[in-house]
Amino acid sequence: MGRILAIDYGRKRAGVAVTDPLKIIANGLDTVPSHTLIEFLRKYFSEEDVEQVIIGYPMQMNNTPSESVLFVNEFIKRFKKVFPDRNIAQVDERFTSKIASRVMIESGIKKQQRKNKALVDKISATLILQSYLETKNIKL
Repeated sequence: MGRILAIDYGRKRAGVAVTDPLKIIANGLDTVPSHTLIEFLRKYFSEEDVEQVIIGYPMQMNNTPSESVLFVNEFIKRFKKVFPDRNIAQVDERFTSKIASRVMIESGIKKQQRKNKALVDKISATLILQSYLETKNIKL
């Protein structure tokens, strides 16, 4: 039984989250520089069974794609070229960075640590994955 992997893709960094093999729990996996993400995924896919990849899709309040969608679309094209047999889906990632920041505050993470954008990206990827699991009625 394969895992589900989620990506919060950004121009500089990409947060990555993954489920356990039973697809019950969403966990932050890592934050990697965006230009190394394909190589990171190639290595991860060779070590773990991943049946679905979720990519956060940046939308605006009026349900139109945000400016960041250009970079995400370029990544999706590259991803499909390198991994043509992988199932991918896009999930609205609206508010994930703000929610991630709030989660960090509520969990007691100190202000200096909350400035760590890599941590925000990893938590955002986890929120994207959790959102996907909830919409697919997979219990967390």
